[in-house]
Amino acid sequence: MRRPKRLRCCTASWARWRCTRWRHSVPRRPRRALRRSRRPTSWRASTPWSPSRSATRMKTPTATSLKAMTHTPKDTTGRGELIQLIVDLPALATNTRFFADFVAPAQLMAVVKADGYNHGALRIAQTALDHGAAVLGVATVPEALLLRGEGPVKDGEPATIFAWMWEPAMDLTPAFEAELTLGVPSLAHARSLIDQARSWQGKACPVVGVMADTGMSRSGISPAEWQETIALLAAAEKEGLIAVDGVFTHLASADEDTQRAVTDRQHQRFQQAIADCRAAGMAVPRNHIANTPATLTRPDMHHELVRPGLGVYGVDPVAGGTPTGAAENAVPGLPDVLPLQRTMSMRAKVITTRVVPKGESVSYGGIWTAPEDTRTAVVAAGYADGVPRSASGKMQVSINGESYQQVGRICMDQFVVALGPAESAAAEAVQPGDWAVIFGDPAAGEPGAEDLAAAADTIPYEIVTMPRGPRVQRVVVDVEGEEHVVER
Repeated sequence: MRRPKRLRCCTASWARWRCTRWRHSVPRRPRRALRRSRRPTSWRASTPWSPSRSATRMKTPTATSLKAMTHTPKDTTGRGELIQLIVDLPALATNTRFFADFVAPAQLMAVVKADGYNHGALRIAQTALDHGAAVLGVATVPEALLLRGEGPVKDGEPATIFAWMWEPAMDLTPAFEAELTLGVPSLAHARSLIDQARSWQGKACPVVGVMADTGMSRSGISPAEWQETIALLAAAEKEGLIAVDGVFTHLASADEDTQRAVTDRQHQRFQQAIADCRAAGMAVPRNHIANTPATLTRPDMHHELVRPGLGVYGVDPVAGGTPTGAAENAVPGLPDVLPLQRTMSMRAKVITTRVVPKGESVSYGGIWTAPEDTRTAVVAAGYADGVPRSASGKMQVSINGESYQQVGRICMDQFVVALGPAESAAAEAVQPGDWAVIFGDPAAGEPGAEDLAAAADTIPYEIVTMPRGPRVQRVVVDVEGEEHVVER
């Protein structure tokens, strides 16, 4: 059989079978039998609150064991792990207990968005609930559904999970079935939620929080839509379609004492928003405005619920540090030293050392030149693993309890540190296989997340969420002090 002349669109091998003429004139190879995948096609297909499983009810909650969430590695050394991210759950438990005790009788919402600030949302969520948190907070509805699917519990019942980011066109049936508390950030969101609640056939009506924009001008019901929105929500609650849990808002500058007037103005608007809702007939029993800085420095903003984020993970985000002890503006009730403990550290191994002769430059661009014969070490982590390239030449690491300056450009997979003069005993003491702490516990002489943030011209929030990728081995220290390697 003579083959027809190939068309130009089919000269590439990958395109031949896309051409109808070529496909019909040339015998096709028999197709291989397709193997069925056991993986779900999406997260919706694997959660009991997907629309396709609308009849599935919530699982009976069971207490979650930290050991069940982690696993002992089959081989702890065979893969030659070079980077580790260590999550300390006992530290998280200590921080949660501190916040819960400090804000009482107000309740504590532990914010576990962005996979628990990159710590692993379920591990963080259950530990926080077990040590004083009453509510879990995330940003988006999809991450709330994923968390609900893992089953965190509080006092034997499904934990309250609060989410405030969703689009008005979203199908809220899975969220209603999962009994999430949903933030309402605009008039369009309120209309969508009420319309969907009207057709909801579940036993419990959806619970919502009214998100007021008090000056951040980002998300939240704008002043122009405020009265119409709360009237709509009040009518829906009176009709029995929804239950309004409270009012909430976000502070723009609570971490800066120089911006205290801005924070005061936002608080005044927040109090007025609560009064407006109650005047409209809503009880709004649980209201929250306080992030970590306001939780630590503004007891007048605790209201019925606080929602610290970074503080739960052991980092004080207040500019210059929260005033305690004998400080002029120290907050009553705070201990002389904040008992916050770091929950995350990142370290990587030294893979080689060498002597860089005087006058030679190091790494891409040659931005650092050895002022003398200098012993250097190469550390096996780079910007692909979450070490910010913008910190090049400005960050420090801790090796064997000593601080060393990073030099030259940070690369995708590695960076260089200067150990000191070539023949010095301190420089020669560093050997391949030693761990270099990129960020960890300042109390132990290690650079903190805020130190790396300053070097990279960013904030510690970004630093703790940056470590990523398959090269970063995650090690979790459970509440009993045992270490486990986990996948995520």
